[in-house]
Amino acid sequence: MTDSKPGPAGANRHHLGGDRSLGFGVLSVSDTHTEHDDPSGQLARELLTGAGHKVVHYALVGNSVADIREKIESWLPQPLVECAVTVGGTGVSSRDMSVNALEVMGGKRLDGFGELYRSISYAEVGPLAMISRAGLFLVQSKPVFALPGSERAVRTAFEKLILPATIHLVEELER
Repeated sequence: MTDSKPGPAGANRHHLGGDRSLGFGVLSVSDTHTEHDDPSGQLARELLTGAGHKVVHYALVGNSVADIREKIESWLPQPLVECAVTVGGTGVSSRDMSVNALEVMGGKRLDGFGELYRSISYAEVGPLAMISRAGLFLVQSKPVFALPGSERAVRTAFEKLILPATIHLVEELER
């Protein structure tokens, strides 16, 4: 039986992790949006719940390593939080701090996610894709995705990469 979700041809639900529901923390990182005006954070939550996952926590913080770190470190020890996503703060400006925060937390970068994301993004936006620092980190043995803040970027990352493969990733980490 082939999976109807985006992914490689012939990939099936068993290979990608079955029908398990995961618990996520969604952290929007922005100096301009608020929790009530956060279209990309809202989209991330809608895509997760639409795919049958749970959003255990949602918050919005400014572009501060300390604020990002505090929130993620408070969520990850909780058993119901199996993954986290940061939305925003992955660019190259001096104020983009999501990746910096995950590195300071001892996050182990899994290069494949960022490479694939930039490849897919290149097909959509051209060479500007190379300035994204989108990435996947293992922090406290849990996956934490760092996504750009645009709605297009969030949709691309979730539909093409996160939703099709994260259940399998979590199950591998639990072995």
